[in-house]
Amino acid sequence: MGIQRRILVVDDEPAVVKTLSKAIRRQGFDVVSASDGEEALEKVRNSNPDLVILDIQMPKVDGIEVLQRIKGSPETASLPVIMLTAKVGDEDILKGYKYGANYYIPKPFKMIEVLQGIEMMFRSIDEEKSHRFKI
Repeated sequence: MGIQRRILVVDDEPAVVKTLSKAIRRQGFDVVSASDGEEALEKVRNSNPDLVILDIQMPKVDGIEVLQRIKGSPETASLPVIMLTAKVGDEDILKGYKYGANYYIPKPFKMIEVLQGIEMMFRSIDEEKSHRFKI
């Protein structure tokens, strides 16, 4: 696999963070976490994640604002973001995609959905890189 990929898990529910982190680590990824939007933005800047799993409803800065800041910054605009949230109305989902979410998983979630979402994101990144460097 080469360099270990880092995933930032952002959720204000400690049980969700713990469950996701454990399952993701078992798949061979490095995991960092944040419990609110403010901390998430700090971790994006300082820990250089390869992917973010982001809840919407959080204290301090909500997930949509975090998503907008990630996608609005040239340094992080290409960072893939999976929204993992209980806000599952059509309007909420469209809002997430409008602001740049790459994938949307509703809560309650099945772990297989999350792991497949991660795999899909990294496969897409790898395919894009391999096409970019072909001569």
